[in-house]
Amino acid sequence: MKKNIFGLILIIAVLSFKVIGQTAPQDAVLGTWFNAEKDGKIQIFKQGDKFFGKLIWTKTPRKDDENPDPKLKTRDLQGITLLSGFKFDGKTWEDGTIYDPKNGKTYSCIIKSKGPNTLDIRGYIGISIIGRTTTWTRAN
Repeated sequence: MKKNIFGLILIIAVLSFKVIGQTAPQDAVLGTWFNAEKDGKIQIFKQGDKFFGKLIWTKTPRKDDENPDPKLKTRDLQGITLLSGFKFDGKTWEDGTIYDPKNGKTYSCIIKSKGPNTLDIRGYIGISIIGRTTTWTRAN
């Protein structure tokens, strides 16, 4: 009888550890996030199996005046899509891009969950080692 109880406890412990040790679910990135400076809110949403992020609020509304395309320089930043085309690989959101309105450039990007209320956003050129990481926090 003691062996059965010990075996049952061991099985429950192993299953509990597996659940606790699992990576973030793919939809954990969904929601509204503050950028690192807290001067913008980005709404991350899903279309099909890909994830996108739209700038829904800015502390100081302005135009996309750093955009290299002259036709886009007069558009409002609020409402543009900053994050595009991310796929979830089981623990990170990859193969997407991020647009930086401060310099008008688009970078390859990886998103990693650092918990239910924190995301690490890494923009890079070429390989992810050559890049910059910023931390976003959940807004709601």
